[in-house]
Amino acid sequence: MLGAMALLLVGTGLPAWMLLIGVSSCAAAIGVMTGVFPVQLLTALPSRILGLLESDLLQALPLYALMGVLLNRLSLAEVWFRAGQRLLRHTPAASDLTALGLGVLLAPMNGSVGASVAMLGRTVLPRLDAAAPERGAALVCVASTLGIVIPPSLVLVLLGDAMMRAHTEAVNSTGALVRIINTQDVFHAALPAAAMFLLLAVLVTWWKGRSCVGTSVAQAPAESPALPKAREWLVAGATSAFVLTLLLLVATGRLYAVEAAATGGMTLLLFGTVTGSLSRIVLTEVLRDTLALTGALFALLVGATTFTLLVRALGTDRWVADIFTSLGGGQWLPLALGLGTLALCALVIDAFEIIFVVIPVVMPPLLMRVPDATWVAVLALLVLQMSFLLPPLGYALLMVRGFVRKPLSTRLLGRALAPYLLAQAVVLTMVLAFPTLVSPGPESRQAPAASAGGNAEPDDLANQLKLQQ
Repeated sequence: MLGAMALLLVGTGLPAWMLLIGVSSCAAAIGVMTGVFPVQLLTALPSRILGLLESDLLQALPLYALMGVLLNRLSLAEVWFRAGQRLLRHTPAASDLTALGLGVLLAPMNGSVGASVAMLGRTVLPRLDAAAPERGAALVCVASTLGIVIPPSLVLVLLGDAMMRAHTEAVNSTGALVRIINTQDVFHAALPAAAMFLLLAVLVTWWKGRSCVGTSVAQAPAESPALPKAREWLVAGATSAFVLTLLLLVATGRLYAVEAAATGGMTLLLFGTVTGSLSRIVLTEVLRDTLALTGALFALLVGATTFTLLVRALGTDRWVADIFTSLGGGQWLPLALGLGTLALCALVIDAFEIIFVVIPVVMPPLLMRVPDATWVAVLALLVLQMSFLLPPLGYALLMVRGFVRKPLSTRLLGRALAPYLLAQAVVLTMVLAFPTLVSPGPESRQAPAASAGGNAEPDDLANQLKLQQ
């Protein structure tokens, strides 16, 4: 089933949710006809889907999508880019640094690498160095993957939920007395790694810009009329402060992801209404784009749920668990196998497909051998981000090539990406060598004793109920 998915995704270009349901249907028919499992097993699918959609966390998906679409349609990204260029005009690589900053602000809300490439490609790529298109494409690739590691992105929201489920399965199997991790644990663990990579990425971008001072920068036609400078400064500053404040509040646990996304969406709607930029036509386009993106995400979720049900019915999860159990080498060999599987999948499919399809199969047996779930989650994020950028088959590179629609030299693109890949390798090595950078370790998350009574955190109590179930 996994092999068929990979081949069909590359060979047909059909949507992933359609292929997931199609491959699952074929596997179900074969399984029933050969007597591997009874047809009654398939009646569990509706309850699985309904149970999954009851998660309050999924309310954040359409709200994040709404925020991302509003930032694009209200031309706030373009205003922010122009203001950033003026602010850094005396700095080497002003356009490149501004593009990276725009990725920090917007990539977490776009979520998928493909959506981030489309947004940054339209806003940023036409304004970068026209004489070196590979350099601009490399920067767009890097910026589009920032949503993988910067909390509280859509990827991190969904990965946190998937890791909580995987950790619950692992703890139920091993009987370990530890607290199940939640989304906030993954947010907090991802912050140090994201900060280290961002610092290195800024240094690399500044260093590369020193050799390009004086080169031509394309002047793309503005999608919206330029505002007066003072008003543009005000709008750019307010937008930056607002988005960064929301991201920090969620990442530090002061707000839930759903609350922050709802606040952001309503604030941007009010801004568009007050300024007159949100006309009826624009609002119609915003709602259409939001519904299209939300529908694609939930269709993918339904397809992945169908796929994983059949995978478990065919005994794949037990087979994978046996492989991890039989491996020697302590925790390092299972960790290498699990992360290597994610890296290979990232060459073919986007982050959402990996979270919905691969994580539920690979992570539970891996966490039986490697108990520090937050450490494993951060390593998975870093490996995914690096794989998306690996030439020549990295998913982000393929998306940029499809968006640019003109020949890009693989050699020059790889050379432009090399310093960023080196920065990622440094961060990954540091997290591997020093797990306490991102996680205090599983021994510090012992489950509350029964005598603790009402002193347990609400999340702890919910997780203990899950364990008992």
